[in-house]
Amino acid sequence: MPLACSEAQRRLAGFLPALASMARGTLALGSIALGPVGLAAPENPWRGGIFPVTNFVAYTSHFGLRDGAFGGPTEPHYGLDIAAPLGSPVLSWWSGRVSQVISDGACGNGLVIRSGDYDHIYCHLEGSTTASTYRSGGLILATGQAVRAGQPIARVGVSGRTTGPHLHWGLRYRGQWLDPARVLRAMAESRVQPSPRRSRAPNVAVMR
Repeated sequence: MPLACSEAQRRLAGFLPALASMARGTLALGSIALGPVGLAAPENPWRGGIFPVTNFVAYTSHFGLRDGAFGGPTEPHYGLDIAAPLGSPVLSWWSGRVSQVISDGACGNGLVIRSGDYDHIYCHLEGSTTASTYRSGGLILATGQAVRAGQPIARVGVSGRTTGPHLHWGLRYRGQWLDPARVLRAMAESRVQPSPRRSRAPNVAVMR
């Protein structure tokens, strides 16, 4: 189940500063073996992740089946919607490279960043796009460009199919969709539980 807003705000407090000391590693999340992807350390493999918005307001739509936008039929939702004020900075979840710039009627202006076997997807961004470049104010990202974890990569907008400013944040591992809320929970637990014996790999939902 996705994190409740109050729980997420409490457990993710102080979570935004970039975390250093990256190293290689692997992690089993549920039935999926994840990595290597430049994980922080084997005992706390999710500590390198960064919460992707700086001005969190609420979670407005969970991962999985939901009622369609604008009263449409039930449909799969392959990400987590994070409300934030218009123009709020969007941060890269992990270090990687821009693999795709998106411009369509659903995602709107978007970016896909590849980190090892992971893709992290950012939709409904403010700004403009061409086939290979995203621009928003002074931010310019192009396909193939390297980004670091915690780097500002975009701004929250209302492009695409959306009823208000928010970030649609999706995660794929080797083409399989992961529940971002479970990943956020694993990230939070890696910071509040110093002993690896006390932490448990979350059961990450996968959609094919």
